[in-house]
Amino acid sequence: MKISILTIFPEMVSVIKKYGVISKAVENKILDIQIFNLRDFTNDKHKVVDDYPFGGGPGMVMKPAPFFRFFEYFNKEFGKPYTILTSPQGETLNNDIVKELSCEKNILIICGRYEGIDERVMSFVDREISIGDYVLTGGELPAMVIADAISRFVPEVIDKDSVEQESFNTGILDHPHYTRPREINGLKVPEVLLSGDHNKIEIWRRKMALKKTMEKRPDLFFNKEFDELDKVALLELFRELINGVR
Repeated sequence: MKISILTIFPEMVSVIKKYGVISKAVENKILDIQIFNLRDFTNDKHKVVDDYPFGGGPGMVMKPAPFFRFFEYFNKEFGKPYTILTSPQGETLNNDIVKELSCEKNILIICGRYEGIDERVMSFVDREISIGDYVLTGGELPAMVIADAISRFVPEVIDKDSVEQESFNTGILDHPHYTRPREINGLKVPEVLLSGDHNKIEIWRRKMALKKTMEKRPDLFFNKEFDELDKVALLELFRELINGVR
């Protein structure tokens, strides 16, 4: 998969491909992440990318000409991308959108700045995406979040089983995790995890995941379609609750 990010702060965004599993995926050519500087597509010596808005008003607007030059170059070199604009006006990013985007082969993410971009640039944009109902100083952090989230669904970037068992991908939150030592400061690892009984462990993990989801995200819990393992885990959980067991 190719993910490109267009920004006026390439140094800020470039860290995404320098650390962790994404850096390994880039090194192994599973991911191709490229960062482009919009200022490289200006035609004045000061590399200006913004101007005053027609009609007046506060702030500055990103000029259309550098974008048009960039797309002319990009389409010729790499083909037409699926283009995302980071915008507080966009649909809020969620797991379903991320999975959908991971099926694209050539994604471009535009980082908005200032009061926004000239509306004529929207002719290139396929989708506007927000990472939450708040406003940031620019689109660089959202672009990194989107790219990171998409990358996790690209085959071989991380272990397939890890992706399938993560929160939101299963429709519920994740179960608690423990590692060594077995006891620290009087806090012990649940005995079932030391039992070696994989069936009991699987039921316990699903039970704890469902309990956590009921407590923290009831909206997810009530929208979930329960499978057979869920039903077994819920029955055990309800028995414990009735008996006052936490």
